[in-house]
Amino acid sequence: MEMRVGEGGMAWVYRARDRESGRSVAVKVLMSRLTGDREAVARLRREAQVAMRLDHPNVCGILAWGDAGGMPYLVMPFLEGETLSRRETRHGPMPPDVAVPLLQQLCHGLQHAHDAGILHRDLKPENVMLVEEAGQGDRAVVMDFGLAKESVAGPELTRLTATGIVLGTPEFMSPEQIRGKPLDARSDIFALGVLGFELLTGRLPFEGSTAQETMLAHLTGQPIRLRQACQTLSESLEQVIARSIAHDAGERYQSMREFGEALDAVSGER
Repeated sequence: MEMRVGEGGMAWVYRARDRESGRSVAVKVLMSRLTGDREAVARLRREAQVAMRLDHPNVCGILAWGDAGGMPYLVMPFLEGETLSRRETRHGPMPPDVAVPLLQQLCHGLQHAHDAGILHRDLKPENVMLVEEAGQGDRAVVMDFGLAKESVAGPELTRLTATGIVLGTPEFMSPEQIRGKPLDARSDIFALGVLGFELLTGRLPFEGSTAQETMLAHLTGQPIRLRQACQTLSESLEQVIARSIAHDAGERYQSMREFGEALDAVSGER
């Protein structure tokens, strides 16, 4: 291994070199304090099992996984870039001609996951990597399928979620996820809509000073309008984002493909 490049909440991420191919890879190693935590180990194993089934330029797959002396690990492609959250911190809100193409890419990657029967359930800027492509701008890559859920849950996932704890990040969780209801693709659409709102304005559509207040706002409050947060944005873009974060899942886009097509129509107006 060459160097530690980050922390993934439950794990350290190292940059390493594959001895056979010579290429750089990222190795995600569960923190030593969690190696005795069955739930943490099961979640890391689940991330590997899910991501190894995915193969798309806008999704970070898994090359291999295993256990070295009681330390579970994943091996992933090494992505040269920065997280979307870091980009937002450094540069603030993005103009539509930059933000909309990134959102479209995320729609493509998440549609691929949904087609495989996999929901992400924890989409947020920290879980999106921006990889610079020579002469083509940034490629958005969805990371961290640690909370991913298949359309038909197996007994392992039932054990992981049977504690009654709501899993996810409050600022990006759909109302049905907060309520612990059954989820489908429309929950990820809600999260991507919130992410898009923040990407375009630097603000969240539902605000609260605590996690509890934020979740309550998702359940009972009305979102801030996009152009209330940034007056220079178009009415058509406001309508697209508003539909993606509708309280009732039936009023949202019904697939990431449909969401992406709506973003494409807005992009074509400029």
